[in-house]
Amino acid sequence: MVTYPTATTPAVARAPVTPTSGARGFSTMSRRETVVRYALLVVVLLITIGPFLWQLSTSLKGSGEDVYTATPTFVPQDPTFDNYLAAFETVPVLGFARNSLVVAGITIAGNAIGATMAGYALARLRFRGARLIMGAILATMLLPGEATIVAQYLTIRELGLADTLLGVALPGAIGMINVLLMRTAFLNIPPELDEAAIVDGANAWQRFWRIGLPNAKGMLAVITIFAFIGAWDDFLWPLIVLTTPENFTLTVGLQYLSGVFANNPRVVAAGTMIAFIPIVVFFAALQRYFFRGVDEGAIKG
Repeated sequence: MVTYPTATTPAVARAPVTPTSGARGFSTMSRRETVVRYALLVVVLLITIGPFLWQLSTSLKGSGEDVYTATPTFVPQDPTFDNYLAAFETVPVLGFARNSLVVAGITIAGNAIGATMAGYALARLRFRGARLIMGAILATMLLPGEATIVAQYLTIRELGLADTLLGVALPGAIGMINVLLMRTAFLNIPPELDEAAIVDGANAWQRFWRIGLPNAKGMLAVITIFAFIGAWDDFLWPLIVLTTPENFTLTVGLQYLSGVFANNPRVVAAGTMIAFIPIVVFFAALQRYFFRGVDEGAIKG
């Protein structure tokens, strides 16, 4: 009969563990793994931000500095902002940026409202056809955007929204990936909170507004950032929908720099930086909520 040690039976004394060469080898291997991990992180960092830093360097180089030399310098010899001034003088950057902000604002509002409410309904409400809707959402994500772009354009044209900023923003007003992200965030909320609210007489809207939304603010920031970046950086769809130069978004309008300054990549690089700065500012303002939302989506409570 096998007996197990309990609180009343003393456990067998164990000999103290002394460090061995194997333990030292394990410690050495851990240090090596740490070095390898940091080395890989540095490589990924260079690959990720290297092109951005190179564009920034090119945009600050003067006309007297050769950017086509076999060994170009990374640090500008004589930094100047003349390339940015040339970009502003060539195209109406502020007008294009205003159009992009309008499109981004509509897209953010649509996702913040529509994706949030749809995600809450799929996560916390019980109704017929919920699984069918989930299957339809997943099916739409399997198709690339280029496969439906013709149908989208025909729909926008029939609605009379061709060559309008609303027509540019409408297809991205509710992203299916954002619906799934919000559904995940609402699933992480303990169901006991909803049960207690139901006992107190709260309806679905009150539970959504007072329980669901305050506990999913992090994920809401995530989809807001995704919606802004997607709307601000989009090029193909605005290029198809818009025909009037006054309605061009920033990404479409800056393409003129590639034609006018085809032999001067400094001004083209300056235009790239102009389009990139709002993304940095927007992300910096919401970064703490972004990482909180990533944790909410990765760890199920």
